[in-house]
Amino acid sequence: MNVHVKELARSLARRGISVDIFTREHDHPGADAPGIAPDVNVIHLPAGPADSPLGDQFSYLPDFVAGMHNYRVTHGVDYSAVHSHYWLSGWAGRRFAAEISAPHLVTFHTLSLVKMQSRSGEDEPPVRREAEREIIATADRVIAFSPHERDSMVRLYDADTSRIELVPCGVDLSRFRPLGRAAARHQLGINGHKVLLFVGRIEALKGVDLLLHTTAHLETDADVQVLVVGSDGDGSGELDRLRRLADDLDVGQSVEFVGRVPQEQLAWYYSAADVCVIPSFYESFGLAALESMACGTPVVASRVGGLSTIVQHGRTGYLKSWRCPEAFAHSLEMILSNRSLQHSMGVAARRRAETLSWDQVAAQMLELYRRLASSKSQWVSAP
Repeated sequence: MNVHVKELARSLARRGISVDIFTREHDHPGADAPGIAPDVNVIHLPAGPADSPLGDQFSYLPDFVAGMHNYRVTHGVDYSAVHSHYWLSGWAGRRFAAEISAPHLVTFHTLSLVKMQSRSGEDEPPVRREAEREIIATADRVIAFSPHERDSMVRLYDADTSRIELVPCGVDLSRFRPLGRAAARHQLGINGHKVLLFVGRIEALKGVDLLLHTTAHLETDADVQVLVVGSDGDGSGELDRLRRLADDLDVGQSVEFVGRVPQEQLAWYYSAADVCVIPSFYESFGLAALESMACGTPVVASRVGGLSTIVQHGRTGYLKSWRCPEAFAHSLEMILSNRSLQHSMGVAARRRAETLSWDQVAAQMLELYRRLASSKSQWVSAP
């Protein structure tokens, strides 16, 4: 979500649009945000303790909205539209937009009822479910990344399809590009291995355990190195569980838990990999898949959420309808054992990614903003 908001704001700024991004103070109250782009301002507002957990932040939203009003009045800003991201910001954005008589757009990124339906044991607080339903019912436009997300909103939230717009996520094609496998592996210190890559948050919904089971089923497992990029910063203990599972499956020596990697370094990992594996239970879009494809690396992914709109089965990788290691292992073996197939999929993957640049996404959003807000030229985003 942070990548989405930042890159969309940058692309809008390149088109001469001024964007204010409101977010909570966190970790270091009062700290200035790094510059994103000319005409893009990041405003940190106090709303409860800076280190308050996500589950407590709903109660502080009125303070956040008050801070937005204070900033607007103090700086004399007249916003033409409010674009909220995630349900908490959607709650705040809806009220702020109503009070200043501006249209409200919302992008959820994840939806609680879809998460709960996707994996047994997933649960979300009732307040989130109720807020999402209210926001979907009242927003001037709801942005869905894919037909699957749109259809889920209609089926689970009784959404009005006439107020849902399909706008995909984008990718920075200058940052995420093929860097050359040999050069990337030299950069990362990888030698003589077939490399599988996972990139994402380390949480149960991402299905990393399926990747570990798949690794145990590979016929060439001794030659395969699995890189798991991401962290479990929520304190769930999922990373420790996955380490134990890798040892129990006797693949611990083949799996490296890399941890969090800065965005500017991810292209080295995608370029070094033979295949990027996305075994998620749920992906509203699947940004890691798109970044991998932009780097010319095929993707093997679960056929869930927005992934089926990004990955072209049999052309840029494979989509798996069954969550079983044998099925994933079969597709991975096909790519790992056939350099010609891997190359052709990589070329097709890059071409597909080139149709989803941030500038193209920004152009779609800008047209939508203009339709809703006439000729005014300043927007606010609340991530």
